[in-house]
Amino acid sequence: MIRIRKDIEKCIDKTVILRANKGRKKTIVREGILEAAYPNLFVVRINNEYDSSRKVSYTYTDILTGTVEVTVCSQTQPQVKIS
Repeated sequence: MIRIRKDIEKCIDKTVILRANKGRKKTIVREGILEAAYPNLFVVRINNEYDSSRKVSYTYTDILTGTVEVTVCSQTQPQVKIS
């Protein structure tokens, strides 16, 4: 879990793609900017089609259990998946 947190901290202010499993075959895919990383959770700012921003937070355990997949989008490097 410490390795996941360090990987997330390296990607602050980068664009990420979130794939969140909401249960009962409901998967949400959104693109946002990784805004902050705290000891127990991280925050992603998501802009929607109505030009309003929303902040969502997930724990590092969500990544560890596979409930959330985070893919870092970089223009210079290929996409990197954090898991």
